[in-house]
Amino acid sequence: MPAPPAARRTARLPRGARRLQLLRAAQDVFVAQGFHAAAMDDIADRAGVSKPVLYQHFPGKRELYLALLEQQVDELTDRVREAMAGTEDNRERVNGAVGAYFDFVDADGEAFRLVFESDLRNDPDVRRIADRGARQCIEAIAEVIAMETGADPERALLLSAGMTGLAETSARWWLARKGTLSRDEAVALASSLGWRGMSGFPLREDTD
Repeated sequence: MPAPPAARRTARLPRGARRLQLLRAAQDVFVAQGFHAAAMDDIADRAGVSKPVLYQHFPGKRELYLALLEQQVDELTDRVREAMAGTEDNRERVNGAVGAYFDFVDADGEAFRLVFESDLRNDPDVRRIADRGARQCIEAIAEVIAMETGADPERALLLSAGMTGLAETSARWWLARKGTLSRDEAVALASSLGWRGMSGFPLREDTD
């Protein structure tokens, strides 16, 4: 897949804004070409900056890739945590958790491919960041499962891993066939399956 067309040279930006701009340009190039085929020249051209400006923010292509991966892992983790904290209704929590994965894979730029389909997955730092993200999503859901059912930590983590696996796999399956089902119907179907399993565990009775 060819890289997106280069941008025109951009005006001076505050450092934080420039960093975000470079990360977005890198996302476009890495998603289109993969890590190995992408070049810093491509990313600089896409961002509309000179290579020296790019290197002022990131010392190399690998460091840029890792920073982008961190950003996307944090994005997914935040979505899942918000789904857990946004309601006290457990059915809605399941729907929100599944919806978080659907919205992540359907976001502009297909950055989810860096998290789930990286061609650099054998790199220890890439694997560490991706595994951290998966673990944080699982832990966010497991915390609620343990709180609501009284399940011990290991059982809650296992149940949560099943839920995140369902959400990720169904979201990616849907995206590859987008147009056959609406986002809302697909989320409803997948979360209904998850809820049928989760609702079978009795809630813990509160004690004074």
